[in-house]
Amino acid sequence: MTKSLIELKNVSFQYEHTKVLHNISFSVSEGDFLALLGPNGSGKSTLLKLILGIEKPLTGEVNLFGVSTNSFVNREWIGYVSQKSNAFNSSFPATVEEVVKSGLTKKVGLFKRMPKNSKELVIEALKSVGMEDYLSRNIGQLSGGQQQRVFIARALIAEPKLLILDEPTVGIDHENVQSFYDMLVRLNEEQKKTIILVTHDVDTVSNRISHVACLNQTIHFHGYKKDFDAISNEQLNDWYGHSVRKIH
Repeated sequence: MTKSLIELKNVSFQYEHTKVLHNISFSVSEGDFLALLGPNGSGKSTLLKLILGIEKPLTGEVNLFGVSTNSFVNREWIGYVSQKSNAFNSSFPATVEEVVKSGLTKKVGLFKRMPKNSKELVIEALKSVGMEDYLSRNIGQLSGGQQQRVFIARALIAEPKLLILDEPTVGIDHENVQSFYDMLVRLNEEQKKTIILVTHDVDTVSNRISHVACLNQTIHFHGYKKDFDAISNEQLNDWYGHSVRKIH
């Protein structure tokens, strides 16, 4: 029986007087590849902040690996790549090796000496995303898609059990999106990484994911991808609040 890595029970959240999330209950199990869908302003980024422990729920509870997020200490078990990860000064003089190695800080601690095999760990992480040949390249010299792969390697170097990606294909040209998602499938299937992917590319990613959650202030659907495929466009329109279509 697969164990639950994330469990939200009756979670609500608001900023001052603006309600963002209402009565959210869902779980993510070990080995899932979950696509989190929803229109802009639906609360997706806030939901991630609750899972990551950056925000606290107004009501309800959030459990990580069977432990309340308030007392959860193994933060290295969660790798996170934000949608703004490659929005940095491209002239910053950091190599790919240095960027990825900085991901070890979560595991070894701030201002602590890096392990002697840190370069080998960097290379292994880069191999998992197909970027080992760019070890000495300056991060600013890479394309948007290559930079995202490097930041995923940075998240992977601490050997997380769960990988959370917030719209990782922003800034990646269309030709490289397919290979990017194929890489995520390999991480999920070969390295057994549980993945939460916030995306609008449901048509592109639909044949790669295992589960779908549709969010718009509350969870309108959470289940297997095959069950999501049976949902009508009219139902999606109601959830999104405007006209949308599923494309296969």
